[in-house]
Amino acid sequence: MPAPQPPQPSQTPQPPQPPHADQGAPTSALASVVPPVLAEVVRSGFVEGRHRGSLVVLGADGAVELALGEVTAPVFPRSANKPMQAAGVLRAGLDLAGERLALAAASHSGEPFHRDLARKMLDEYGLDPALLQCPPDLPLDAEERETYLASGAVPDRVTMNCSGKHTAMLAVCAQQGWPLDTYLDPEHPLQRVIHGVVEDAAGEPVAAVGTDGCGAPLMAISLVGLARAFRSFVAAEPGSAERRVADAMRAHPEYVAGSRRADTWLMREVPGTLSKMGAEAVQAVALPDGRALAFKIEDGATRALGPVLARALTLLGVDAPVVERIGRAPLLGGGREVGEIRASF
Repeated sequence: MPAPQPPQPSQTPQPPQPPHADQGAPTSALASVVPPVLAEVVRSGFVEGRHRGSLVVLGADGAVELALGEVTAPVFPRSANKPMQAAGVLRAGLDLAGERLALAAASHSGEPFHRDLARKMLDEYGLDPALLQCPPDLPLDAEERETYLASGAVPDRVTMNCSGKHTAMLAVCAQQGWPLDTYLDPEHPLQRVIHGVVEDAAGEPVAAVGTDGCGAPLMAISLVGLARAFRSFVAAEPGSAERRVADAMRAHPEYVAGSRRADTWLMREVPGTLSKMGAEAVQAVALPDGRALAFKIEDGATRALGPVLARALTLLGVDAPVVERIGRAPLLGGGREVGEIRASF
């Protein structure tokens, strides 16, 4: 009889093993930290969900007064970076003011006055709307979106909430003779200026550069850095790029957000306040006396933004009716209110 053969290794394909960090695995500075619960979802008296996140509050002197979660790890501030991007456009040489500068720092709702000003700015600088590299979109505001669609309109680049920022970026590039087709390249001269503004304002190096939803370069900084940046804008010298942006946003908050948005309400009803939200549930605020806050909801749930912001403002001593308005987040059942999303810190 033939001698028995040793068993052969199985030919069944094995599932791929997750790569080690040094093999290019995606990493996150927050991966080893479990953030605290910042908001609870309460329905009929029963807590059915929780939103975790990290939050920092700075005192008037810039010192950290409250830190919940990991506030020194980098995050993508998303559109909360827009004031710094607008300041970069000014530093690069574009002379903007008033509503135009506010729109350059905006995540606008896509209301008619937003779209009209964006088109007017494009015309003023001799720019074709086709040069915009933000994607075509519908109005950000839900009510405006229904009206827009009912009129037969379709997604458009000017309607996209970042169109003011992109228009300002194109305008300064045209003015300086910089390439228009690559204005969103992180190595473009304009984006290098913006990179420097972000680092100057945050007081820390940019930890990573990604691509935002609108296609623009996105610089990662910590929540402490984000709060510090907003504080630096309200405390900047009059006439500086940073102060000009802060002043324009605070004077024309409806162009920064829209008629039905918390940033607008807060800047309009608490004079001197600078406020800007970002996608994935990021928020930054600075008060005129230098106190500031920044937070991010870990799961990106924007429904928790209002309650968490209202609670943080209360901790900062802001006593105004708008705080309660911002914090109200009712839950409905059968068409009636049966619960709420509430802050839990």
